[in-house]
Amino acid sequence: MSNELAMGWLVAVYLFMLAAFTGYEVIRRVPSILHTPLMSGSNFIHGIVVVGALHALFQADTPLMQAIGFVGVALGAANAAGGYVVTDRMLAMFKPSAPPAPKE
Repeated sequence: MSNELAMGWLVAVYLFMLAAFTGYEVIRRVPSILHTPLMSGSNFIHGIVVVGALHALFQADTPLMQAIGFVGVALGAANAAGGYVVTDRMLAMFKPSAPPAPKE
């Protein structure tokens, strides 16, 4: 294993640990009533996965790599669409209901 490859894995593990710690600290300070809207919003933001999967799909040379890229695009798109739908439903919960009927 070359030093460059070993450092690449070390940096990836470091970034993963940093992201996990940051995510834990951010979520821990959010009131529990806001967890669902926050997670649905973050699912929607994860649409960047689609961009990465598209990049992998366009760089694919073999049918196996193309299949993996296609599955990545499909799952990333489903995640983004699901996050959008859930966020929309959560925001609809905060809209005021219909005005009460006038009193006679």
